[in-house]
Amino acid sequence: MSDSTLDKLHARFDPEAARGMDEVFQFHFSDAGDYHLVVQDGELDVQEGVHEEPSVSLSLSTETLKGVMSGEISGMSAVMSGRLKATGNVMLATKLGSLFPRRG
Repeated sequence: MSDSTLDKLHARFDPEAARGMDEVFQFHFSDAGDYHLVVQDGELDVQEGVHEEPSVSLSLSTETLKGVMSGEISGMSAVMSGRLKATGNVMLATKLGSLFPRRG
């Protein structure tokens, strides 16, 4: 994952939407390796690698993530088409849109 993608995540992060949350989103990118987002009570920490106990694990490409985050692809259609595989608390994946809302 490029630094600019990580910067965009931090820029789009909505601390209010994450208030009271304590979750780990694990991403397994087919084209960029493994990263996890630790969302804890309004704070975001992005780390490279695999977390030992993620709340939800998502396997996808960076392009699919961009599409889901931009609203061009619904998370449900990405799952149905096989572009996104989720394990764990898959309902958490539906919160990504509110945690990282589109600006402007």
